[in-house]
Amino acid sequence: MRSFERSTAIQARLHDLIPGGAHTYARGSDQYPDDMAPILVRGKGARVWDVDGNEFVEYGMGLRAVTLGHGFEPVLRAAALAAADGLSFTRPSELELFAAEDFLALVPGADMVKFAKNGSDATTAAVRLARAVTGRDTVAICDQPFFSVDDWFIGTTDMAGGIPTVDTVKFAYNDLDALAAILADGRVAAVVMEAATAMAEPLPGYLEGVRALCDQYGTLLVFDEMITGFRWSAGGAQAVYGVTPDLSCWGKAMGNGFPISALAGKREHLERGGLRTDHDRVFLLSTTHGPETASLAAFRAVVQTYRTENPVARMERAGRTLAEGVNAVATDLGIADHLQVRGRPSCLVFRTLDAEGEPSQAFRTLFLQELLVRGILGQSFVTSAAHDAAAVDATIAACTEAAEVYRQAIERGTVDGLLRGRPVAPALRRTAAPRHLETSTSR
Repeated sequence: MRSFERSTAIQARLHDLIPGGAHTYARGSDQYPDDMAPILVRGKGARVWDVDGNEFVEYGMGLRAVTLGHGFEPVLRAAALAAADGLSFTRPSELELFAAEDFLALVPGADMVKFAKNGSDATTAAVRLARAVTGRDTVAICDQPFFSVDDWFIGTTDMAGGIPTVDTVKFAYNDLDALAAILADGRVAAVVMEAATAMAEPLPGYLEGVRALCDQYGTLLVFDEMITGFRWSAGGAQAVYGVTPDLSCWGKAMGNGFPISALAGKREHLERGGLRTDHDRVFLLSTTHGPETASLAAFRAVVQTYRTENPVARMERAGRTLAEGVNAVATDLGIADHLQVRGRPSCLVFRTLDAEGEPSQAFRTLFLQELLVRGILGQSFVTSAAHDAAAVDATIAACTEAAEVYRQAIERGTVDGLLRGRPVAPALRRTAAPRHLETSTSR
């Protein structure tokens, strides 16, 4: 049996000092079974270790930010060498030119790029620029999980406290008629979307149709490549599907865990944030740490690895083997209608359905619980190139035992007596309930 005693104690202290006990809502303890949220101390490849000495095969890989594996030596070496010569200066460094050249060589549809630190920096800059270019205010976002921490997006979620009414509308994916209806009144500055997600591939002609509609109505098309970039391909979803947006926003795996993001796009638009424009200038991106040298060097090392190796193929190979193995286990146990691994092989999710076949947080938590006690950590089965055969085999073995427990719950029609604690809850929700914590008396 694994102990989570030290992790639980540290998590309690984190809640005393940090709202939510984590700096990212998706990393919160409410996303894991009660008293089973590991506090990590190190990682290598596809494995991580916590303060209790537990070793886990990790999935999700830094919220999809790590594609080459934790502690990937070429990236660490490049970042360390750059940092040794200084991290931040009062003028641009040569690395900014080299990194921009590397990026634009990967994304041929983009003419210019500007680096920052957070994905939200890039998506909000894209929205600001689109509004300036079009003279319009409304933003149309695809009904997909997440685009930004800023008001224009968070104002559309259940966690919109403190945000005034936003001029943002949603449209359904793979539905051109729905998008056309939104664009028809000529108020939309930008269409912001992921070209594809783990569970949704574009229907034939869909992305081309989106592009055509944006052109027809004078709206800028913005692709969010935070997840698809370096996971679908080094050139992102636009390279896979052959549709070029006006602007694209990047982050996560660009630095294999190092903090870096990017806004890229057509010169005619991005120049509005520069010095070669006759238009009123747009405050595009201006960050102290955007050109920090260690992350730019890390990005260049990631690009070099993608040039000389094929990390995407390794991620997809591991994902296919894993999905086939776990789904075969579920079939053998007669619960394939309740426990499923689905999605693009490099970006898998698991579906946890209850006895009636409905999505269930309680059943999801039971599955997470049974994986954790068997050395598997992750809210998904998102792989990296470091997920070798041993890691995948260990995961399938753990899933085999976890699925036995899951079958018991399906047969009973409830997780009662099997789940130790409360179910997990959506990360973005209006109230702390159902994972509300009592105020600490330790301070």
